[in-house]
Amino acid sequence: MHFHDDALFPEVQEPLVITAAPYGPEWEPADFREDLPLTMDEHVQAAVDCWNAGATVLHIHVRELDGKGSKRMSQFNELLGRLREAVPEMILQVGGSISFAPEGDGADAKWLEDDARHMLAELDPKPDQVTIAINTSQMNIVELMTDDDIAGTSFERPEVYEAYREMYVPANPAWVKEHLARLTANGIQPHFQLSSIPQLETVERLIRRGHYMGPLNLTWVAIGGGFDGPNPYNMMNFINRVPDGANLTLETLMRSVLPVNTMAIAMGLHTRCGNEDTLWGRKGEKYTSVQQIEQLVRIAKELGRDVATGKDAHDLYRIGQSYGSVDETLARLGYAPNRKPGQLGFTFHA
Repeated sequence: MHFHDDALFPEVQEPLVITAAPYGPEWEPADFREDLPLTMDEHVQAAVDCWNAGATVLHIHVRELDGKGSKRMSQFNELLGRLREAVPEMILQVGGSISFAPEGDGADAKWLEDDARHMLAELDPKPDQVTIAINTSQMNIVELMTDDDIAGTSFERPEVYEAYREMYVPANPAWVKEHLARLTANGIQPHFQLSSIPQLETVERLIRRGHYMGPLNLTWVAIGGGFDGPNPYNMMNFINRVPDGANLTLETLMRSVLPVNTMAIAMGLHTRCGNEDTLWGRKGEKYTSVQQIEQLVRIAKELGRDVATGKDAHDLYRIGQSYGSVDETLARLGYAPNRKPGQLGFTFHA
C-alpha cells in the first residue's frame, strides 16, 4: 500500500469498517457468560448489539446448547436466516474454520475435514463472505497468552491449553483452489485470513493464474504461534506488500487488540474486535464485544475518521462483484500485469 504525504489525514481516508467477532468459539460460556452467546436468541441479539454499537461486518460462529462450538450446517443456516432479518445491512462473514473448539475434554482443537468445510459454499441463505486460510500452518493461539489472559478461564485446564497449543490450520493448495471455485460459483466472496507475507504471495499467485478473479479483502492475523506476532515491523512489512486496491483489516489477540486497532484506524485501515480475539480491556478488566466496538468508535471520532455505514461497508468490500479476467483483476487490485510472452524488463500499468 502506498501512503502519500496526506495519508494520515482522516478526510482522505475511507470510512472505518469494524468487524465484530462476538461468538468466541475457543472459550467456554462460563469464561465470560455475560458476553458469550449460548442460545440462538442470544446469538442474534449479539449481532444486533454489535450493529448498534457501530460494527458493519459480523464474523460468525455458532455454539450448541451444551456450550461447545457447533459443527452443524443446519445451525449456521438457522442463524444466517435470522440474521438476514435482524441485521439486514450487516455483512455476514462465516468463519471458515466452522468451529475449531475441542469436542470434549482432552480432544484435539482442530478444524473440520476438507469436504465438510467445502459445504460452507452451500449454506442457505448464503453469507456474504466466508473466511479462507492459505497454506497449512501451525495455529498455536496460546503462545502469546499471558498468565493474566487465561486466569479464571477454561484455558487454565491443562488439557484445554494443550489442545489449543497443538492446533494447526489445514489449507493445502488443492483444497484452496477447489474452495475458491465453490465459493465464487455460489456468489460468496472469500475473505482471506493471512498470517504472513508468504501467504499473501500465494494469494497473488492464485490471482495471476486465474483461480480467483474478484475484489481482494484481507485480514492480517497477528496471533503468533505460527502466524506473525503483533510486532509493528511485521505489520508494516505486510502492509507494504498489500496492493492499493485491497481492503486490509488488522487482527490480533488479547491486550494487543486495542493498540493494533488504534494503529489501523490512524493509518486508514480497518479493524476487528470481539470476544473471539480478546476478553480484556485494561489489565484484569473484561470488556464485552460491544464495549470493544464502542471504544474503537470513540477513537475513530477523536481522530476525525468516519465509521462506515452498512452501505459504505458493502461498497468498500464490493460485495457481490466479480471481475471478468485476470488482467482486469490485477489492474483493479493495483498489481502489475502479468508478463506477456517475449516481454523484457519490468512490467507496469499504463
